[in-house]
Amino acid sequence: MIEISQLKFDGQGLIPAVVTDFYSKKVLTVAYMNAESLQITLREGKTCFYSRSRSMLWRKGETSGNVQEVVSIKTDCDRDALWIEVIKAGPACHLGTDSCFNEEVFRSETGKDFSLGRLYELISARSELYEHTSK
Repeated sequence: MIEISQLKFDGQGLIPAVVTDFYSKKVLTVAYMNAESLQITLREGKTCFYSRSRSMLWRKGETSGNVQEVVSIKTDCDRDALWIEVIKAGPACHLGTDSCFNEEVFRSETGKDFSLGRLYELISARSELYEHTSK
């Protein structure tokens, strides 16, 4: 296990934290932590962040009740970002939505939404490819 002292906090003493839903794997939010908020998170088992706009610690859900129970915390290969998986109680976003990521900026044609029809087409195409290449 990595120690907090081994993480690379930026010049302001912060590290970005990508928070995802443990069950759906959906990205809920990106927030920032300092060493103190990370220690609180580890001790309490619920997310605590550092608000850059208010220059203070904030425990997710302390006023809304929408707490996030921490399942795991991982760091990236450079140790300068965190990935936190949580079980959430209520909306993750202060706007009352499930996730803070709702407004689409771009979507390619290959990134169309899932459907059983598309899954069938994919399986059929791969089956035909397999049959063609295995002869």
